[in-house]
Amino acid sequence: ELAGQIKKKEISCREAVEAVFGQIEKKEKELNCYISLDREEALKQADEVQKKIEGGALTGPLAGVPAAVKDNICTRGRKTTCASKILSDFVPPYDAFAVKKLKEAGCILIGKTNMDEFAMGSSTEHSYYGATHNPWNLDKVPGGSSGGSAAAVASGQVVAALGSDTGGSIRQPAAFNGIFGIKPTYGRVSRWGLIAFGSSLDQIGVMTKRVKDSAEVLNVIAGADEHDSTVSTREVPDFTKFIGQDVKGLRVAVPKEYMEAVDGKMREVIQKQIDALKDAGAVINEVSLPHTKYVVPDYYIIASSEASSNLQRYDGIRYGYRAKDTKNLLDVYVKSRSEGFGAEVKRRIMLGSFALSAGSYDRFFRQAAKVRTLICDDFDKIFAENDVIVGPTTTEPAFGIGEEVSDPIKMYNNDILTISANLAGIPAASVPAGLVDGMPVGLQVMAKRFDEGNVFKTADFIERTNKFYEKTPTGMED
Repeated sequence: ELAGQIKKKEISCREAVEAVFGQIEKKEKELNCYISLDREEALKQADEVQKKIEGGALTGPLAGVPAAVKDNICTRGRKTTCASKILSDFVPPYDAFAVKKLKEAGCILIGKTNMDEFAMGSSTEHSYYGATHNPWNLDKVPGGSSGGSAAAVASGQVVAALGSDTGGSIRQPAAFNGIFGIKPTYGRVSRWGLIAFGSSLDQIGVMTKRVKDSAEVLNVIAGADEHDSTVSTREVPDFTKFIGQDVKGLRVAVPKEYMEAVDGKMREVIQKQIDALKDAGAVINEVSLPHTKYVVPDYYIIASSEASSNLQRYDGIRYGYRAKDTKNLLDVYVKSRSEGFGAEVKRRIMLGSFALSAGSYDRFFRQAAKVRTLICDDFDKIFAENDVIVGPTTTEPAFGIGEEVSDPIKMYNNDILTISANLAGIPAASVPAGLVDGMPVGLQVMAKRFDEGNVFKTADFIERTNKFYEKTPTGMED
């Protein structure tokens, strides 16, 4: 709608940016969604985009649209900190592929959003720049690790935002904030410029209020990139074509393990959406994902192992934070990393280093890789007879700030329903399903690899049915 207004000259790009910064001025102090903002640069971009629109050089659906980017995605000339002290002064010399594509489409970059340090967390409390708050209730977490992006979209501080998803870091905050968030198939979007956490799990995705908006953004950022050897070269369909499609005949699998993981109130809200699909002609099948009980330990062994390897590069030598008063090389390494990393990052580095050590590799990492294959096999069997899998995104609505941060195991278990999609590399999204105790909850939709179309079709139907987008966050005055 905003892009249409800009094309019709009902509003200028500059006015759109000013409107966004007006919301930021009103709400950011309470929410802490952003690590960095650059109003002057955004207005400069707005004027440049306006000229291109008026000259006919930019005609796409994203031209003039303000967007935010999670702070682990590189932006040329702008700080990219990963919400960590160790990268607090890092300014990349290049744009991530996804950022480059957004800019080419005419998106205007507003700022970099808050996150759990190095994307390690489920609440955006593990940030060097302080916790982000949920706009539905300021005492609740926004989820993580893309909590800043989710809260910014939900509160109207930006129209669209990029996030990253390693084990649910787009879908869980989308559910907690009552917005739509999609993690595409692994390899659908280039990871060039995404600062690595778990290289076989990480994927850049999109967060917006409406399903179609995410389809428009994914159309732009998906596709081949010569810089990323893991990205798919297959043709990217127009995802907006799946918006508004009939779900009659759609084969929908509902895992019993997912429904059993939530209490009566949440089950009722989720079941209502499933019933709506059934009433519209979808075929509902109860299925089993028998290895669900193993996904949390499996994920944390694999993800932490990859993290311990990826984070070796932060040594105080080449770039990033360097400790002072060091006496020798070992001192530089130890002090820089000890002072630069937060507690959760250190915990995962130690866990991963242990799992990869000579005495533990066969007992832990090799076994985890085998279990990952079994999890992939579970999904392949279900998708042989079904088009999508649906169920709750999370086991509960947003929890209180400070409630779980001191209990890592409890925090890790928040991801039990989202992790499997990353281990299997399949597309998955969360679409608002309703409210439980005044807080949003999400319905998760998964499909086979490179079948984002059925994810968008199903999510759009749910959105049209419950019209959750008409609701506004209740935790703060507009």
